[in-house]
Amino acid sequence: MSTPPSSARPVALVTGPTSGLGAGFARKFASLGYDLVLVARDDTRLHALADEMKALFDTESEILQADLATVSGREEVAQRLGKGVEVLVNNAGFGTSGEFWTATPELLQSQLDVNVTAVMQLTRAALPGMIAAANGTVINVASVAGLLSGRGSTYSASKAYVISFSEGLANGLGGTGVRIQALCPGFIRTEFHERAGIEMSSIPNAMWLSVDQVVAASLADLEAGKVVSIPGLQYKVLTTAGRLVPKSLVRRLTNVFGRGRART
Repeated sequence: MSTPPSSARPVALVTGPTSGLGAGFARKFASLGYDLVLVARDDTRLHALADEMKALFDTESEILQADLATVSGREEVAQRLGKGVEVLVNNAGFGTSGEFWTATPELLQSQLDVNVTAVMQLTRAALPGMIAAANGTVINVASVAGLLSGRGSTYSASKAYVISFSEGLANGLGGTGVRIQALCPGFIRTEFHERAGIEMSSIPNAMWLSVDQVVAASLADLEAGKVVSIPGLQYKVLTTAGRLVPKSLVRRLTNVFGRGRART
């Protein structure tokens, strides 16, 4: 574990920061003067990111090597959140290839524990301190898949939970000084799909977003008070249309354009 962040600077805890969107959030908050708590399983990549943030922004990083699919991993991170942070980014999550009925029960449970249970438990751990300080931000990374059915069963369901959970909490957090957001990106150029073993070569270039685009949209929507953030005009149009047309048509379209089969 590296040196804990100094209490003189605000602290952002980011789960899953070793690549992709999580790394983007870590870099952004470091550039804004935050110290970091970095949570992931890969100790080598965590230290590499911490060294990079120190060199670029003189940021101190506390490293928590933890597996959020496990009770002990979630408890370790929850205990750190109980000591206080200004920002929590619940970014860790994963999808898998194959069909639901061929996936092992252990894999499905692990996905549920990371995508849903960790988000709930870590948010619960962070909020008391934030509310007491009348200041704090929770960014829960969901997905357009949580708004449009048909792009996989358990993954879409887990992200729908994150959206509904965040919206419900936003109602209760009014007037506390604490902001919460469900971030719903579409396809981002990261390692996500490669790790999941999902073939994405048929997706048009126009549907891809960059990490920087998504992070910038998230923070802009936070300042605007938007609880559900949907980066990219193309995805704003798609999700709006998805609320207006029959669900059966949405499922057919996402099977064609979103590779709805061979995903759990």
